[in-house]
Amino acid sequence: MSLDGRAVANYVLDYCERRGRVVTNLSLQKIIYFCHVWCLIQLGRPLVKHAFEAWEFGPVLPYVYRDFKVFGEKAITSRAQSIDWSSGRKTVVSAEMDDETSLLLDRVIDFYSQLRASDLVSMSHVKEGPWDKVWCHQGKANPGMKIDNESIRSFYSDSSIAYSSNYELN
Repeated sequence: MSLDGRAVANYVLDYCERRGRVVTNLSLQKIIYFCHVWCLIQLGRPLVKHAFEAWEFGPVLPYVYRDFKVFGEKAITSRAQSIDWSSGRKTVVSAEMDDETSLLLDRVIDFYSQLRASDLVSMSHVKEGPWDKVWCHQGKANPGMKIDNESIRSFYSDSSIAYSSNYELN
């Protein structure tokens, strides 16, 4: 079961808040991306139901970006919301996931949330990686700059590539 990216964002923010870690919009986007990467690799399924787009500073879920762009480079202090169509009110988006997923996410978030945003950007910009192939598309039309899940899975499944940047998830 794939999740709304806003639910994953809130899960990341809650996890980091409990540990006293600051999360900016830029770092949040990359942490969500790497959570998605590891779910594709270790669980064999996508975490987020929408495609990431290749933006200048790496993979982005545009609707999550819009929810938090007001914070700029500052720490995010609120949570993503959606409209409850039955009541017409905005409610905080929550993630309901199985234990296997939440245990994996906790490990991934714990690791990546300790890195600087610039390190996360560098890691997502790996040459010949999924972001790079979409961003540097050799002049071919690439509407929406979508990053395909299969390219993410196949690229990061190769352990020599996944760990070539000297970062490793324990």
